[in-house]
Amino acid sequence: MEHVHPLDRPFPWRAAALAAAAVALFELTALLALAGARLFHVHHAAVQTRPAPGTGRVSREHVQPLRPRSGISVLVLNGNGVSGAAGSEATQLLRQGYRHAVPSDAPSTYARSVVLFRPGWQREAQRLARDAGIGAATPLDVRLPASERGYQVVLILGAN
Repeated sequence: MEHVHPLDRPFPWRAAALAAAAVALFELTALLALAGARLFHVHHAAVQTRPAPGTGRVSREHVQPLRPRSGISVLVLNGNGVSGAAGSEATQLLRQGYRHAVPSDAPSTYARSVVLFRPGWQREAQRLARDAGIGAATPLDVRLPASERGYQVVLILGAN
């Protein structure tokens, strides 16, 4: 073999193999950490631990993930008598990403603002209350007219 030229020094195969293995191990560890963090986040969002009523023991219940604002229709009722209050609040909610925020007048005046919600919409109503700076969210306990049944949450603006 006349074309083969010997190297002046031997190539460090062992060091190169160890360096390549270290890089591969670092990449694998990083990928596993990212995957674990993602799985923990999804699992943590879907499972909530609470004390079981009357037992003091922690139970695990599956909770539906919080629906995005873009999937929520809000009926904004003016219960404070201030002209344009419901329209202003509806505009603000639309800016925050709610799908529909329709202003209307409440059938009577209210001393305090409140958010009402249909069954299964409590967490979204609580977020809406925070978004609107209102301290209370409570289940909807009155029947809405047929034209207003498509709303999952109702925000009533009171005098406060």
